Amino acid sequence: MNLKNTMMAAAIALGIAAPAAAADKYKIGYDIYFGGNSWSVQLYKEFQAEAEKHSDEVEVSYTESELKADKQVANIEDLITKGVDAIIITPISPTAVIPVLKKAQAKGVKVVLLASKIKSQDYDALVTVNDEDFGKAGAEWLAKKLNGKGKIIALNGISGISASDDRWAGAQEVFKAYPDIQVVSAVDASWDYAQAKVAVSNLLAANPEIDGVWSQGGGMTLGAIDAFDAAQRKLAPMTGEDNNGYLKRWVALADKGYTSVAPSKPTWLGSESLLVALKLLKGEAVEKETIFPPPIIDDSNVAKSVRSDLSDSFWVNTRMTDDQVRATFKD
Repeated sequence: MNLKNTMMAAAIALGIAAPAAAADKYKIGYDIYFGGNSWSVQLYKEFQAEAEKHSDEVEVSYTESELKADKQVANIEDLITKGVDAIIITPISPTAVIPVLKKAQAKGVKVVLLASKIKSQDYDALVTVNDEDFGKAGAEWLAKKLNGKGKIIALNGISGISASDDRWAGAQEVFKAYPDIQVVSAVDASWDYAQAKVAVSNLLAANPEIDGVWSQGGGMTLGAIDAFDAAQRKLAPMTGEDNNGYLKRWVALADKGYTSVAPSKPTWLGSESLLVALKLLKGEAVEKETIFPPPIIDDSNVAKSVRSDLSDSFWVNTRMTDDQVRATFKD
């Protein structure tokens, strides 16, 4: 008997679980749905950091879909072919992936949806926050800040992605209760600084009165702030998100009377998705939907939440260590 077998036999005799051989590891397929903004990058890095903690029991195959639904479908097909035990994806389309997810489940593959929903029940678990509550939190704050009246603009993410659609649906539900609040325009800015700055610049040029900005993304809010500055317009109350660069700007502008609120969709959802997948694979009880309330940053806790020593690209609701954050965002 070789040394490895001797050790395993001794462990079994003592009632200790022996270390899993590489072939005994759970095979996890993780699709990086997008690498084009810092939130999606950190979501993936949160998963990767959690996977490293469980390297004795998981082996991960990564794919990348580049925000293309057809590529995501092809990637899932590839993961099925590789014989993975579980697939974790952030659906780019709420419908395009349904047939391939049905195929995965038919082959016994566990399916975990991360941070985005589909229009079917063809999955084993969903891990996300309540995006409607995210949208409502910002809308309620803005409506109260404006004393229930005024003209506002809304900055959404990408239509068709559940996070964007659900946040805006939540906000609209709130605004309907305030008939004196007029949404002058609602535009898709893809959670992107540059697109938001251009959109807000155009809206400011066309509207002499803008009293507030409801934004569902920190980068978009930064773009809105800079558009107001460039137009030499007084900053209006704006909603944001827990992006560190945005929080830094918020704190820097506080002495000028700037005020905000930042609902969060924590990137640690990436970590949580692996923990849920492992429970499924081990036969443990798992809720089909794990939906967290969105953490809220406001004027009372923004100074404690911001990290002046870390990158602007960092998102503050994390399970990553500072060293892992610095390795991810070097600017």
